[in-house]
Amino acid sequence: MRRADLNRRRDQIIALLSSNGELTATDLAKRLDVSVQTIRTDLRDLDEAFLVQRRNGIVRMRQQPENIGYSPRMSISRMEKLNIALAVRNLIPDGARVALGTGTTVEQCANFLASKEKLFVATNNIHAVMAFQQASEAVVVIAGGTVRLRDLDMIGSASSDFFANYRVDVAVFSCGGVSDSGEVLDYNMDEIAARKAIVSCAKETILVFDSEKHGKDLPCRMHNLWDYNKIVTLAELDASVQEQCVAHGCEIVKVPKAEVVQKI
Repeated sequence: MRRADLNRRRDQIIALLSSNGELTATDLAKRLDVSVQTIRTDLRDLDEAFLVQRRNGIVRMRQQPENIGYSPRMSISRMEKLNIALAVRNLIPDGARVALGTGTTVEQCANFLASKEKLFVATNNIHAVMAFQQASEAVVVIAGGTVRLRDLDMIGSASSDFFANYRVDVAVFSCGGVSDSGEVLDYNMDEIAARKAIVSCAKETILVFDSEKHGKDLPCRMHNLWDYNKIVTLAELDASVQEQCVAHGCEIVKVPKAEVVQKI
């Protein structure tokens, strides 16, 4: 089996569990039209990655006191993140001044933006810096302070002070979750402070998030979706949320669903 097919099926498992709460291996096998043994193999690997929990024949998403490790997050909704990144690339012109936040979706955005010409990039995300390694005409500045080694980023007070030094054309950032009513959520106040700082330095703000984050219940909140200029996602937002976005001038960017793995 191709690795892309394996990743896609596991993305679908995560999406089904996120929307249904809990299912059995048999339920998942029927919905995805594969054998129960195949699903059990997927679930074993997802359990070992601390993404799902299996108990008494029932499978559910693990409840996390903080976000899961960086490497497991890369596999969640991978195709969706690639398509989000392609859409973001099309929104940003050559020569722009860009602030990039943290997270796996923003890293994919950085991978695509590296093909742009003469960008100025301010970021607290080491993965984003690495994406621009071969972009010879890019100028990249990074926040100082203590590195969060698990994610290779900086989200403390030093990174917040860092973004205050810059005025950029557009900021691209993510979040820990989005409630059904459109609240933008995170795991802790350090994440909130970092997002507040990057929003404050930009003329235009772009929030990116995959469908797995939609409906997630997290303890910390700041802003609603319609407080930003653009939202780039494939998540199915409630009609009332879409109406609020329209009323406040927030554009919900339509993301193409074509596969783009070959683009990076």
